[in-house]
Amino acid sequence: MRAVLFMTILMAGSGLAEELPGQPFASYWFPNELLSWSPSTDEDAPYNRSGIELSTRTYGDTQCNIHATTDQGGVGVLSIMNPSTSNNSSQGGTGIDVYAFNYWQYVDHLTFWGGSSGEGLILAPNPGVIDAGHRNGVPVYGTIFLPPVAYGGQIQWVWDLVQKSGSAFPVADKLIEMTEYYGFDGWFINQETAGGNAQLAQDVRDFMLYIQDNSDLDIQWYDSMVESGGISWQNALNANNDWFFQHGGNLVSDWMFLNFWWSAAGLQNSANLATSLGRSPYELYAGIDVQSNGYNTGADWNALFPEGGDHVTSVGFYCPNWTYSNASSHQAFYTRANRFWSGANRDPSNTDTTHPWKGLACYFAARTPITSFPFVTNFNTGQGYHYSIDGEILSELHWHNRSQQDVLPTWRWITESSGTPLYPEMDWDHSYYGGNCLKVSGDLNSSNETMLYLYKVDAEIASTDTLLLAWFSESAGQASGMQVAMSLSSAPDNYYYEDVDAAVQIGWNLFKLDMGSFAGSTMAVAAINFTSSSPISDYAAYIGRLGIVRGSVDIPDGVTSLYVDEFNQVNDTLGTIRLQWDHSASEIYTYNVYRENSDDSRTFLWATPNNACFVPEVTRPLAETETTILVEAVSPEFGFSSTASTTITWETTGIGHGQSTGSFFLNEPSSNPVVGNTAITFSLPFTGEATLSVYDLSGRVVQVLSEGEMVQGSQTVQWSTEFLPAGLYIYRLECSDGFISRKCMVL
Repeated sequence: MRAVLFMTILMAGSGLAEELPGQPFASYWFPNELLSWSPSTDEDAPYNRSGIELSTRTYGDTQCNIHATTDQGGVGVLSIMNPSTSNNSSQGGTGIDVYAFNYWQYVDHLTFWGGSSGEGLILAPNPGVIDAGHRNGVPVYGTIFLPPVAYGGQIQWVWDLVQKSGSAFPVADKLIEMTEYYGFDGWFINQETAGGNAQLAQDVRDFMLYIQDNSDLDIQWYDSMVESGGISWQNALNANNDWFFQHGGNLVSDWMFLNFWWSAAGLQNSANLATSLGRSPYELYAGIDVQSNGYNTGADWNALFPEGGDHVTSVGFYCPNWTYSNASSHQAFYTRANRFWSGANRDPSNTDTTHPWKGLACYFAARTPITSFPFVTNFNTGQGYHYSIDGEILSELHWHNRSQQDVLPTWRWITESSGTPLYPEMDWDHSYYGGNCLKVSGDLNSSNETMLYLYKVDAEIASTDTLLLAWFSESAGQASGMQVAMSLSSAPDNYYYEDVDAAVQIGWNLFKLDMGSFAGSTMAVAAINFTSSSPISDYAAYIGRLGIVRGSVDIPDGVTSLYVDEFNQVNDTLGTIRLQWDHSASEIYTYNVYRENSDDSRTFLWATPNNACFVPEVTRPLAETETTILVEAVSPEFGFSSTASTTITWETTGIGHGQSTGSFFLNEPSSNPVVGNTAITFSLPFTGEATLSVYDLSGRVVQVLSEGEMVQGSQTVQWSTEFLPAGLYIYRLECSDGFISRKCMVL
């Protein structure tokens, strides 16, 4: 594992983050640094808290794959969620690209992987990852990474971690305090630093026992250190490492991640030993390193999951973020992720293939967090090229924010048709709420009626429940081509259908269906059937919301005690804000933050389920000296509270957009956002001294693109961003006639 972990360290060292003024960052520490941490002295701590409790989930009453099990093991993942240990924005940021993991239905727990000898060893997860995991019922762990000596590890750091004060472990106490404050679920401990002895090994074991005795946190232990104190990967649970798993009658670690070089015999012996210790063999996770080759990684699947027999252990994946980090585009990531989890056929119900990688849906049934109503999804993946609220685009900012990820379809994708089925996918060009929607397209006719099975459900219907479906129409009166469909747990293979009405308007239409006749029954599957008696060529259905609300849509209580924690004015037209408030007294899904415009309209700025929010970009019309900021609470049924308001005050700094007059102008880059090289054109009113410079948001000059005497008229300068960190930049043209500034995004 050393080589793999070294690759992680290199990635951590080269991570590039957008550093905006006031930007809060996710937390990381060396052991002794953590001892001095307190949420009362850490200014970023309020912005690093999760706002979502861990949901309950079940297997429900339906399974789509005859090979998949519900009681034999599971899947653990160690994922690099960000490109570095340091400089990870707490609550997302500008730009659409992010590793928005969204196959939670197959995962037992996700470890937020990272840490490095040069930055910090104890890495807490970003709150957006915790929020997305918890919304889907998946625990999220931080990482304690003690690296090999060859890669900067120091044995003193291990002693620091397990230092004692009487019978207490002070670092463990701080870990518990910090984890409970931030709201995640436990720790993956990876001790690979050589130079220890038997006493250190015992202290490490007792450190974990102390956490078990004094908290409800989970611990996953990596098979590296042995009981003599040395580093020796066993690739198994055996007598050399079992006291880090179970010591007498005491549970030491909840799970053990076995190193990658396991064998069939070694796994079976490990399973037998776990059973003899009174533990489940499925609390052992046989490691598979997919960082380099993803679903082309070789693995002895039959040793893990013998056909016709019981699973031997669970499986643990190191760096399934390969689906994102090795993808050539945003869409390629979603294609790769589907292939990784659902299999080569893009269908979790059909994983038959000659390829060795059948997808995890072949071995494990999906679980659902939809165990009660109300439930509403907007199919939001947590990223977008714009942000919509109830069908209206209220921001054109490209964004990513994993805390806004909805529960996405359980099955991606199961389509049933006697002809060529329609094609389901996520679409980022349209959105009803958030940044994307579900798109289903193809030629629809009487011979290819298509049933799309979307969600596994295990929730009882009440007499006041109403089903909602929002869909986009190009014209009033347009036929939907859709039927909402569902089955009940009493007969999960029998479906009820209801036609979705024709559009009443251009744009988004909201269909409602009274569910009272099913009161007392438990829904098992939510689906949509696509059908038309008349052929429709190039049919495309954009579905922006699906859910069931109970009674009238809940209107939550608003927030109180809203205040500006910090306003950072970048220039005359751009700033960032740190906001805080007291939580609504109601159950909420998220909070929305807006700027109020002069015509009383709103521009969406950001969202968080937390009560502290960093706004990465607020803009100002030059005539405005004070901007009103609004915060509203959003209920799980997507009802909106009244808004609370506060203000920010702008100053005229002279850094900003000058006036373009006559032949003095500065154009946008030839591509914006900029990736690699781009061209900037400008024009000067006369020959003379001029400068074209690039500034970061702190006002520091990072590049001078052109300076000196320039001739009158149009000019073109090539700009290479190869060595610039990703982020927002200001480029400024100055001459004796004045200046002009523009902003652009570098990816």
